[in-house]
Amino acid sequence: MTASEASPALNITPREGAAERLSRMIQIPTVSAEMEQRGAEPFEQFIALLEELYPLTHAQLERERITDLGLLFHWRGTDSQQDPAVLMAHFDVVPIDESDTWKHPPFEGRIANGYVHGRGALDDKGPLLVTLEAVENLLATGFTPARDVYLSFGGNEETFGDAAEAIANTLEDRGITPWLVLDEGGAVVDAPLPLVRGLAAMVGVGEKGATTIELSARGDGGHASAPPMLTAVGRVSRAVQRLTPETFPARTPAAVTRMLADFAARSRGPARLLYRALAGSPWLTARVFTMLGGEPAAMVRTTVAPTMLSGGTAANVLPSQASATVNLRIALGESVQGTVRRIRRRIKDRRVTVTVLEAGEPSPESATDNEQFALITEAVKRSHPTAHTTPYVMMAATDSRHFHRFSPATYRFAPLAMSAELRATIHGVDERVAMSELERGEIFHRTLIENL
Repeated sequence: MTASEASPALNITPREGAAERLSRMIQIPTVSAEMEQRGAEPFEQFIALLEELYPLTHAQLERERITDLGLLFHWRGTDSQQDPAVLMAHFDVVPIDESDTWKHPPFEGRIANGYVHGRGALDDKGPLLVTLEAVENLLATGFTPARDVYLSFGGNEETFGDAAEAIANTLEDRGITPWLVLDEGGAVVDAPLPLVRGLAAMVGVGEKGATTIELSARGDGGHASAPPMLTAVGRVSRAVQRLTPETFPARTPAAVTRMLADFAARSRGPARLLYRALAGSPWLTARVFTMLGGEPAAMVRTTVAPTMLSGGTAANVLPSQASATVNLRIALGESVQGTVRRIRRRIKDRRVTVTVLEAGEPSPESATDNEQFALITEAVKRSHPTAHTTPYVMMAATDSRHFHRFSPATYRFAPLAMSAELRATIHGVDERVAMSELERGEIFHRTLIENL
C-alpha cells in the first residue's frame, strides 16, 4: 500500500503488549552519566532489545550506527524527490539518587494500576517506544510513506553527548535537508496557564540555549586565623550574589505571543481579556511573566542558576583558589557572547575569571503557519481529540538543537498527556507513564507518518 492509497483513518489494529515492551526497555539501566561505572554493555543490550522487539523495522529499514551511541534508521518513501521527515528520541536516562524512595524500583519496569513505572518511562523511552510502535504497525500493513522517514535515536542526550550531533552532521554532509524534525519536548497538559481550562498540546517551536560557565578567582593561601579583607571564596561568592534574576532583560518571544493569542481565543470572561491584552503587548507580557516567576519568567528571559561551588582543602586553611559553576538558559534572540559580556559587567570584578565550559546558542523559532505545524496539529486531533495545539518556548535542551542550522521546521513534542504531578517525576521520583497514553502516542505517530 502506498501513501496515496492510504487514508488518515487507515484501519490498523496495533500489536498488543506495548506496556510490556516498554517495561523491558526500562529494565536496562542506560544511564549515560554512569558509563564509566556501568560500561557500554547496557547500551548494547538496549540496541539488541530493539532489534528483538521491532523485527519489521530492522528488516525493512536501513539501520546505521553513527558513533557508538547513535542509531539512524532510513525508511524510503514513494517520492525520493521530497525532503524527508526526521523523528527523534533518546534512549539514555538520568541517574537515580539512592537516597530517594520510589514506590516501585526505578529499573524494574513495574506495570501496575494502569501505568508503566520506572526511570525513562516519560523521558524518553516512552516517546521512543510510541514512535517505533507506529512504524512497526504501519510496516505490518505494507504501508510506504510518501516521503522518506528517518528515525534518529541517541544514547547520550542527558550528558549533552555527540550521538545526535553526529547524526545531524551525517545528514547535512549527505545534502539532506529535513522537511520536518520532531523530537521530545512539550506534552499534552491540562490548564497550562492560570485561568486557562482544557487540554493543550504544547509544541516547542524553539528552545533556549543551554550554557555552562565557571567563575573562578585566586587569592593568597594561608592560615584562616588571619584572613584578608576578601578571600578567593568571598570574591567568588560575591560574584555569584550579584547574578540575580534581574541580570538579564525580559523580552517576549514571538512564540509566547502566539501562545497567548491561542489561549485568548479559548478563554472566556476576564481570562479572555487578560490573554488578549498580553498577546497584543509583548512589553506587558514580559513584565507580567517576570512577576509570576518560575516557568513563566523563564520563558521571557535568560535564567542564571549557580549549581556548584568549589574551593578549600581544610576548615582552617585559606584556599588559594575558588570557583562556582553557573548554568544559564539563554533566551531566544540572545547569544552566548552577549550573555557572557553582560555577566562580566554585572560582576564588576576583573579578578573573577569567567570561563565558558559549555556553549549552547538558543535556537531560532520555527513557524506555526506552515504545513509542518498543521501536520502535527492534525495528528494531535487524532490522538488527543480534545487538546488544542499551541506553540511555546522550551526551557530544556534537546537533541534537535543540532538540526536547526539546516532544518528550519524543527519542533519538540512528546504525544503523551502529563499532569503537573507526572511532569515533576521527570528526572525525579516515581516516573511513570499511563498505558492508555502509549496507545494515544502510537496513534499520533501513525497519523503523522500516514499524512506525510
